[in-house]
Amino acid sequence: MSKQQSNRNLTLHERRHAAAYEDAFVQSRRYFLGRGAGLGLGSIALAMLHGAAANQAFAAEGTASHPPIGLASLPHHKPRAKNVIFLTQSGGPSQIELFDHKPGLIDLAGQELPESVRKGQRLTTMTSGQKQLIMPARTSFGRYGQSGATIGEWLPHHATVADDLCFIKSMVTDEINHAPAMTKFLTGHQLPGRPSLGAWTSYGLGSENRNLPDYLVLISKMQRPSDQPLYDHYWGSGFLPSRYQGVKLRNAKEPVLYLRDPEGLPRELRRGMLDKIAQMNEVHLKKTGDPEIETRIQQYEMAWRMQSSVPELNDLSDEPEETFELYGPDSRRPGSYAANCILARRLIERGVRFVQLFHPDWDHHSRLSSWCVARCRDTDQASAALVTDLKRRGLLDETLVVWGGEFGRGVAGQGKWDSPEGGRDHHPRCFTIWAAGGGIKSGISFGATDDFSYNVVEDPVNVRDFHATVLYLLGIDPQRFSYRFQGLDFKLTGVEPARVVNEILVS
Repeated sequence: MSKQQSNRNLTLHERRHAAAYEDAFVQSRRYFLGRGAGLGLGSIALAMLHGAAANQAFAAEGTASHPPIGLASLPHHKPRAKNVIFLTQSGGPSQIELFDHKPGLIDLAGQELPESVRKGQRLTTMTSGQKQLIMPARTSFGRYGQSGATIGEWLPHHATVADDLCFIKSMVTDEINHAPAMTKFLTGHQLPGRPSLGAWTSYGLGSENRNLPDYLVLISKMQRPSDQPLYDHYWGSGFLPSRYQGVKLRNAKEPVLYLRDPEGLPRELRRGMLDKIAQMNEVHLKKTGDPEIETRIQQYEMAWRMQSSVPELNDLSDEPEETFELYGPDSRRPGSYAANCILARRLIERGVRFVQLFHPDWDHHSRLSSWCVARCRDTDQASAALVTDLKRRGLLDETLVVWGGEFGRGVAGQGKWDSPEGGRDHHPRCFTIWAAGGGIKSGISFGATDDFSYNVVEDPVNVRDFHATVLYLLGIDPQRFSYRFQGLDFKLTGVEPARVVNEILVS
């Protein structure tokens, strides 16, 4: 899209704001080049402290110079969903054991995968040197609900909400390793540096809650060591202003450090300190034109408001016993996936736009029958409970819930296919995610794979199609939603064609 075409889709306010931001970027670059050589260690350390503050406190729209909630030109159409809860299962859950039932594999057990199925598709170095011997599902399946959805026995609680879910069994990605695949799944591009889906949503729509960030991230506190990294750029703002990045709440009793005032410091004195700091930052902003100074001002104000909003959010004493019974025994453990699901619902109730949960360790290259079972045990009851809880509170229709990981697993066994130590390698050519609420049809399965759960044979859904659909449900036309950076109009869906998957939407 040309700059002229892009500008036609913006309001006068947004065009002025974009031009001012680009001019401020140029000014700040000149300022750095002109005076950067004089920076001492103290200045660099101060900048690092400001960066740390940016990670702890997130700015919200609502100053006198900007729209109170998102861009004035949005939404483009009536939204189906107001909020998003993204249950991110990091590591690649096996669709073969969980959702994509292939009973014919039992008769093919131990046979080599035909080349007519593999079609020369690449493998990781972990399995490229071994024969591709077929390993049937290590679990049994049943059909559940009026929809007859196929769900593996390791997810018994999912079976109870089968008619509320839409299973997309034809997801496709291009990346075969975790970091680039997850980066693409969450930002639309395999290389770090692009805004995440949550950051795009925050930039476009903001949120209704001025006392909490628009975009919050919760990471499960595992009961065993995890060697799977979760990089900050998964929820980063990329080239968008940093106030749109996700704010990560710690998986501990105190989710945000340093929110409490020091002992003996009166609140009015703290308020006065912040006002004076804001005044100095305003002077610095006028002098340098650095847009990140404005972000810093807003971050300090958000941190002030979070001093009361976060402790209230994290205090589950007002939740009835029934809630903890619904989400399971692990829901009382701070930082657990189940406890984070309760927090996600509480955040949505408070108007937060985008909540993202991360649960790692789905990377089952070995011991599939125990490793994958453990991850299902961590997440099954709480994921189903969240859907049930939102539905009974009247929130599911306006809340889009998504469950899924960056890719799937291959049909060939890694290691000995018939051994308890056998696992599955990464597989990008097909995987399953599910969605519920927020304008999504319930009780359907969309798309299909071949008899080996290796290739999509019906209704492929690329990651960019998934992103386009989420934006559309939020009231955003993915083709008209862009941000100008370094002379280009960037979109979440990139430059390749992306479609809204209308077949899974409520008409």
